[in-house]
This record gives sequence, structure tokens and C-alpha cells, in this order.
Amino acid sequence: WWSSDSFEVRQYVVQVIFSVTFAFSCTMFELIIFEILGVLNSSSRYFHWKLNLCVILLILVFMVPFYIGYFVVSNIRLLHRQKLLFACVVWLTFMYFFWKLGDPFPILSPKHGILSIEQLISRVGVIGVTLMALLSGFGAVNCPYTYMSYFLRNVTDADILALERRLLQTMDMIVSKKKRIAVAHRTMFQRGEVHNRPTGFWGMIKSVTTSVPGSENLSLIQQEVDALEELSRQLFLETADLHATKERIEYSKTFQGKYFNFLGYFFSIYCVWKIFMATINIVFDRVGKTDPVTRGIEITVNYLGIQFDVKFWSQHISFILVGIIIVTSIRGLLITLTKFFYAISSSKSSNVIVLLLAQIMGMYFVSSVLLIRMSMPPEYRTIITEVLGELQFNFYHRWFDVIFLVSALLSPVLWILATTLS
Repeated sequence: WWSSDSFEVRQYVVQVIFSVTFAFSCTMFELIIFEILGVLNSSSRYFHWKLNLCVILLILVFMVPFYIGYFVVSNIRLLHRQKLLFACVVWLTFMYFFWKLGDPFPILSPKHGILSIEQLISRVGVIGVTLMALLSGFGAVNCPYTYMSYFLRNVTDADILALERRLLQTMDMIVSKKKRIAVAHRTMFQRGEVHNRPTGFWGMIKSVTTSVPGSENLSLIQQEVDALEELSRQLFLETADLHATKERIEYSKTFQGKYFNFLGYFFSIYCVWKIFMATINIVFDRVGKTDPVTRGIEITVNYLGIQFDVKFWSQHISFILVGIIIVTSIRGLLITLTKFFYAISSSKSSNVIVLLLAQIMGMYFVSSVLLIRMSMPPEYRTIITEVLGELQFNFYHRWFDVIFLVSALLSPVLWILATTLS
């Protein structure tokens, strides 16, 4: 088993970079809330937006890639003496491909200078929006499967007992055959065959073609043991899967399980609607001009024919909606990153992995600001739009729809293939 020391991050600079990236990422979401609530005056919010974006872009484009290259080079013995030089080479390579990334995409106005903030944030936005769309597409398909009891296969106690019986029989056979190998080795040792075994090529040929009466064919038995051990691993995994499924069935009968089952149906409808809307947006090349909250309230008010202060309530509902989006985004991303870190981290790779996760997290949150902007009423987007510059915001929403649709359509295919191969 892994101990906590196996993947502990001991480098102080890595801890600082990750902490600062997370802090400034959360500060951007805090500033979005400030925009809706009108906290601080507009010039102060503009200054903090500008400062926040400059710092996080400095970290994502310059510091994190350099230190990733530095720690990768540090793990290669041949490059130890010139690790600073090779780290610079890795960073320059990253910068070349990072800059070339903007060539095929219409992401900003051509009048911006090379070192402008728009040049950096536009490229970070492409990577982050792609990551968000991939995760959203997979999550939209996986969430109903995870929560809905409809997808649970029927597992009984008899199924589990039968599989456990097979596993125990396999383990008994492994133990029996290993005992035979041990007895054979002891017999050979007592007869002196281990020390007096002929050496050289002819000795090897003789040992293969001749055998002592009553001796075991050890190589054949060892092959059988290897095959049985592989079978036992598969049976153990199947047994664990059956137990997990049985627990999910029992959990689905509780009140909380029924609640998540209802959420599963809700997300299924949302998934179908989102895929349909993404397809419509791609086919007709359209991007919404009104935020979803205001548009939804206007449709409801016009349908019911009632007097309603759309502007007042859209502000409060937008605040709640954006808050939910922010909290769930941060929580979901941190849970995913933590699982990923514990799954693949080791004593040598922990620094590099934490820096990679900081890079992913920063790009994810910067891109979230680009997309959340559309969920806000126009009067609250002004400062955000000014800070981000003359980016082609419509491109990012269209790009999100394309990647989301591809991810959502490929996820069931990949899941079926994985299930079939396993």
C-alpha cells in the first residue's frame, strides 16, 4: 500500500505556486459575485480584475511550465549538471507550441500587440474551454448512469456467493500447486540436484531433456500457477464489483438514493436538451444574446401574463445561479484532481503532477470566467468585457458546443468498448 510519504510534495515552491493559483482562481469567482452585488466601486473592481488576470497569466504561461520542465529534467540523471539550461529549453518549446496554438483559431482582433493580455488569455481560453467541454460532455452522459437505479444490474446474494466460491476454489488450487513446487524444490535440494546441476549449454540441454524419476515438471506447474493467479485477480475484481452494485441497489431504496435517482432523470433530460441545443447552435451558427435567467423569466412572464420586475429578480436569480455554478465547479474539479493525484503520484513525480494540476486548474477557472460571462445580465458584464479585451467571445461558446457534442456522443461508445474489452 502507498504511504502518505510516497506522494507528499516537499518542494516549497510547488506548494506556493499551487496555493497562489488556487487563491487567484477563487478570487476571480469572488469578483464575479462582486459584479452582480455591486460591491466596491467600478474602478476598484476593474483594478482587481486586471491585477488578478495578470498574476494568474504570469503563473500559467511562465512559472508553471518552467518549473514543470525543471523538475522533469531533475529526474533525469544525465541532465543534472545542465538542468537549468534544459528547463529553459523545455519552457521555450512550450511557448512555441502555445503561441502557434492561436494561429488556426479566430480568437482575438488582429490589432492587439504581441505582449498584450489578450494574446495570452485568448490561448489559455482555448485550452481551458476544450478541457471544460470534454469534462462537461462526459459528465452529462456519466451522471445519469451513476445516479439512476435503472442502469443497475440485478445482483442477488446467490450470485455473490457463487463467485466467492469460485474465488476460494481458485485460491485453494494456487496454494496446492505452490506446495507441490515447494516440496519438489526441497526434494531436489536434499538429493543435491540444486548444487550439482550441470552448467553450460550442454548442461541446460540435458536438464531439459532428462528428468529424475518421481520429480515434478516445475515449469509446467509454475505456468498453471501464473494462469490461476491471473484468474483469481479477475474473480476478485468481479466480486468487488458485485458487492459495490449490491450496495448501490440497497442505497437506491433509501430516501437519499431516491433523491439522487430523481436527479439522474433530471440530468438525463438536461443532457438530451443540452446536446440538442449544442447541435442547433452549431448547425445555425448562433450564440445566445440574452442570459438564460433573464430569457427564462421573460418567457414565463409573457406566457402567464403577470406583472413582474424582470430586471430586479433576474439580478438575484443570476446571483444564486452563478454561485451554484462556481461552488459546483470548484468542488467537482478539486475532487477530480485529488483522485487523479492519488492514482498516479509517486515520490519522484509528485512535484510535476501537482504543477500540472495547477496548470489545468488555472486554465479551467480562467475559461469558466469566459463562459460564465454569458450567464450574467449585460449590465454586469461591462467590466469583465473591458478587462478581457476584444476577444471573440462567440467563438469560445461555439467551440464549447462543438467539443461538448463530440465528448457527449463519444462517451457512450467508449464506455461500451471498455465494457466489452473488460
